[in-house]
Amino acid sequence: MTPTDDTPTPAQPSGAVSPAPAPALAGLETSLEKIARELLIQQRADRRWRLFFRFIWLALAVALAWGLMSERFTPTAPSRPHTALVEVRGEIAPGSEASAELLVSALRSAFEDQGAQAVVLRINSPGGSPVQAGIVNDEIRRLKVLHQKKVYAVVEEMCASGAYYIAVAADEIYVDKASLVGSIGVLMDGFGFTGLMDKLGIERRLLTAGENKGMLDPYSPQNEQQTAYAKAMIDQIHQQFIAVVRQGRGKRLQETPETFSGLFWNGEEAVRLGLADKMGNLDYVAREVVKAEDVVDYTPRENVAERLAKRFGAAMGEGAVKAMRQVSPIH
Repeated sequence: MTPTDDTPTPAQPSGAVSPAPAPALAGLETSLEKIARELLIQQRADRRWRLFFRFIWLALAVALAWGLMSERFTPTAPSRPHTALVEVRGEIAPGSEASAELLVSALRSAFEDQGAQAVVLRINSPGGSPVQAGIVNDEIRRLKVLHQKKVYAVVEEMCASGAYYIAVAADEIYVDKASLVGSIGVLMDGFGFTGLMDKLGIERRLLTAGENKGMLDPYSPQNEQQTAYAKAMIDQIHQQFIAVVRQGRGKRLQETPETFSGLFWNGEEAVRLGLADKMGNLDYVAREVVKAEDVVDYTPRENVAERLAKRFGAAMGEGAVKAMRQVSPIH
């Protein structure tokens, strides 16, 4: 038998087992694996968000470029004669679509265009701020004299309160027989919670410097002197409104005890009372009165880029909140 170089392995005792890793070492390996896994998840989330925000900024840049190429208002009217349109819609208030800032800007553009034969205000509004309405009324009368152009108001569903304040600056007011017209008055509203607070055991603690600084506070009892002062103030504003209506309507106005009471009437009755002149819509006025059938809209519109920027801003904020909720913290 040929000898070999194999060295015999000593026999192990019966029942012997291989030594196990130390518990501390096993725990360390588990922690390292968990940390590595969490880091990998975090890196992937960060990469996704970087790509998302790059896409958002690219889309926003494209939207802004598009918005800059388009104009905020309707482009300059064609050289041929046309009727200039300015819409008065919704509440007349700062920051609204019917704010004095936007309406005055649109009116100036309409009057300054040499192709505009006349300006039509198409109104569908319940009214609003007397200050904003007064600014628009004053500007219409100034522009009429400056540019020697007629202004016509065309009422759709409603022309009430501050909207009528604007309408009386027009040379003529056209309505539908079912339009709501009037509401020549002023209001100041609020709530009083003193009785409810007494029932709930709530105490109002109001500190003021100046005895009238907390005037008309809804959580304090009414003060007769302050209420009388507020009533006198709105009465004065009411008289200003009445003077503007009388100036605008002149002898056409058939005054009755209810004319300036805050009541409103349908279009047919408004014509009878001299609050409006005739029945007619925008197409009728442009075709039959202005004699310029083409209508060019000068109404201010929200810029496309601004609208998209608002939407993107909201989406980015929502995405950031979701990311904060979804990405697990590293322990």
